[in-house]
Amino acid sequence: QAHERREETKLEAVRDNNLELVQDILRDIGHLARQDSAAAELARILREPHFQDVPRPPCQPPPAPVPHGPLPTYPMSLCALAMCLTRAAGGAPRGCVCVGVGVHTRVCLCAWHSSCLPHGHAGETEAWGGAIRMMQSGECRCPVARATPPADPPGPQVFVKCHFDYDPATDSLIPCKEAGLKFTAGDLLQIVNQDDPNWWQACHVEGGSAGLVPSQLLEEKRKAFVKRDAEVAPTSAPVPSAGALCGSLSGKRKKRMMYLTTKNAEFDRHELLIYEEVARMPPFRRKTLVLIGAQGVGRRSLKNKLIMSDQARYGTTIPYTSRKPKESEKDGHGYRFVSRGEMEADIKAGRYLEHGEYEGNLYGTKIDSIRAVVEAGKMCILDVNPQAVKVLRTAEFVPYVVFIEAPGPETLRAMNRAALESGVATKQLTEADAKRTVEESDRIQRGYGHYFDLSLTNDDLERTFGRLREAMDRLRAQPQWVPVSWVY
Repeated sequence: QAHERREETKLEAVRDNNLELVQDILRDIGHLARQDSAAAELARILREPHFQDVPRPPCQPPPAPVPHGPLPTYPMSLCALAMCLTRAAGGAPRGCVCVGVGVHTRVCLCAWHSSCLPHGHAGETEAWGGAIRMMQSGECRCPVARATPPADPPGPQVFVKCHFDYDPATDSLIPCKEAGLKFTAGDLLQIVNQDDPNWWQACHVEGGSAGLVPSQLLEEKRKAFVKRDAEVAPTSAPVPSAGALCGSLSGKRKKRMMYLTTKNAEFDRHELLIYEEVARMPPFRRKTLVLIGAQGVGRRSLKNKLIMSDQARYGTTIPYTSRKPKESEKDGHGYRFVSRGEMEADIKAGRYLEHGEYEGNLYGTKIDSIRAVVEAGKMCILDVNPQAVKVLRTAEFVPYVVFIEAPGPETLRAMNRAALESGVATKQLTEADAKRTVEESDRIQRGYGHYFDLSLTNDDLERTFGRLREAMDRLRAQPQWVPVSWVY
């Protein structure tokens, strides 16, 4: 409306040679402008770009062509865009310039001659660099807003590995379900914006549009939320409102437990795992290969087959024990024999990755024995308890963790029968044993699945071994996503 009130009648030229007339006048009064203030003012007015637009005839040739070529990639973000339309006498469009305004510069992104406008047929001209002269000389006659530099420079890219499944369609807290981004545990996301404390903007690293995902803080509140005893009863109770979770949880009961090292596995099951920041690294050799799985699922067989397939590339540790060696046993062949007192002192000092007691004797894997294999230039293969992965998952050991999943009970028993017939196994697996193995495998996957780099179902030993070798070869040929703590 303000625009309409300020409209004025546009003045147009009445002659076609007014441009030459103006130039003649400027030449005639050039020497007078230095002596007379009125002549100087007239010369200044005649040189104004908006004044020169009036006498220019419609057939006036366009400005000198600017360099052709593809648009360069500018390192700054474009804070403003302006479409500048230049007109000749009579209001006929003479050309169009699209200007991008950066933080510190103005860049002509592209220019069109009037013949490229809807009524023309000539080709489009993309220009850069030299087109800035058009703006400086006044060919572009439109206001260009000053760009305000961003308050903070763009931060580094953030990538995370998701440790939970998320579907915005079932989330009662998200402000707009259509704007949500669905993902599953193990997916890799690039976090685009973290300004909001409850909702981040993210996209899948494979591509696709960005969407909203719950922030670390919001998801921690959601998972740590514990109803009061009186609220636990009906299963059809209403879902907590967005305000209840996005705001403070004061007044709600929280889980309180005292940490005990003897209850380490219990605390692992209650660990809140939301996102883990990761970094993309070029192919490199992992120092350790950790095989995780239930007892009797075939981890040791896979470890031995892998070592025998390439002894120059793979190695393993020799376990320590406090029992006395048998007559046929030698130290360093099968076991390292030490006294119980020495072993207990090393356990207390934290020199063992894991340890246990069997029939009154201590057994364990010493951390220094892992370092010895790595220093020999080999990948150390370990089949350890799941709790040991937390100790190994550091920049020193950079483990590749493979979960050997148990197949169904019937498949387990069939594999056991084949092993008995070939003489590999000596104990027959009962139906109860097979069921316990499957249940243990499920518990390990639920409690430690966030540590796994690969999961293999061992329903056939040879086929599983082939897939494991392929995974090892891929590590040396493909980029890898690793915890950011291993890099910085």
